[in-house]
Amino acid sequence: MDQRPQSLVVIGASAGGIKALLDLVEGLPADLEAAILVVVHIGSSRSVLPQILTRTGALKATAAEDGEPLHAGRIYVAPPDYHLLVQDGHIALSHGPKENHTRPAIDPLFRSAARAYGPRAIAVILSGALRDGTSGMLMVKARGGIAMVQDPADAVIDSMPASALSIVGADYVLPAREIGGVLAELVAGRTSRKAASMANEQDDDARAIISEDFKEQREDRRAGRMTMFTCPDCGGTLWQLDDGARLRYQCHVGHAWGPEMLLGQKSEELEAALWASVRLLKERATLTHQIAARMRETGQSSSRAEALDEEAHVDEQRADAIKNLLNTPLGVAPTIAAQADTDAAED
Repeated sequence: MDQRPQSLVVIGASAGGIKALLDLVEGLPADLEAAILVVVHIGSSRSVLPQILTRTGALKATAAEDGEPLHAGRIYVAPPDYHLLVQDGHIALSHGPKENHTRPAIDPLFRSAARAYGPRAIAVILSGALRDGTSGMLMVKARGGIAMVQDPADAVIDSMPASALSIVGADYVLPAREIGGVLAELVAGRTSRKAASMANEQDDDARAIISEDFKEQREDRRAGRMTMFTCPDCGGTLWQLDDGARLRYQCHVGHAWGPEMLLGQKSEELEAALWASVRLLKERATLTHQIAARMRETGQSSSRAEALDEEAHVDEQRADAIKNLLNTPLGVAPTIAAQADTDAAED
């Protein structure tokens, strides 16, 4: 006999989301006929969130364990550094690729809930930055589930709920303190809902799309949507997966990125590359000066030593120009760059 809970609630939170999660859990009744799965962006850090949630509300919360069956009236929290999924009425933990530069991530949980529970899934997005959860919530909606978001005005960081609200559209937009009560009412009086169109389920098809693109590449026939971008986590090429207002990138390993998170990582890569250039220019200038000094000490060509010193001086100027760019607000950077070009021309 199938003992799975009739409804599944999946909750995602990030920056500023702990307080909202506590407010939500406080409003849940002890007899809730649904299992609750929670992902908070904790990375690989040790978490005491299950103990805190247990003390806060009427439901017992535990760190999710791979393979354990789901039970109604229980809260399962994603453990550090593992994606939390649901499969065949059981918990599944995955150390798979990070999504939006985090593991655990919200999107994998939401996608698995949509597949496993369809119209009996309820997805909730609380306070957090950027867009994690939006893509997964879109899939929950596509399969007939319910989408709830914390009112952006009530969130400490409104980016995640605002993104879900604008791209997916929510069935309920509520302050965190009111969400628990509404969840209880939905679970208690749930009626069958017709599944929505599956046209937005590109997440489900991403692996198949990428596999086919690899096959086409091997067979010298390409009709895919490979981009010019590379994955910040592994360096692999990224595929673009978009549908209307939604835009996402994924590499063949499985790392997935929303556009803002990818832009942020590219900015970090650029800054790291520029600082590495400063270091290399300074190192080369120092080594060039040293070689010139040794040439003078040993009576070698003084003209060659002077030429080396000039080369070192140019490297030092280049390093200083890059440092100025890095240390200056973006709106001022072009002026400095132009000045650096002028100085180089005058030299």
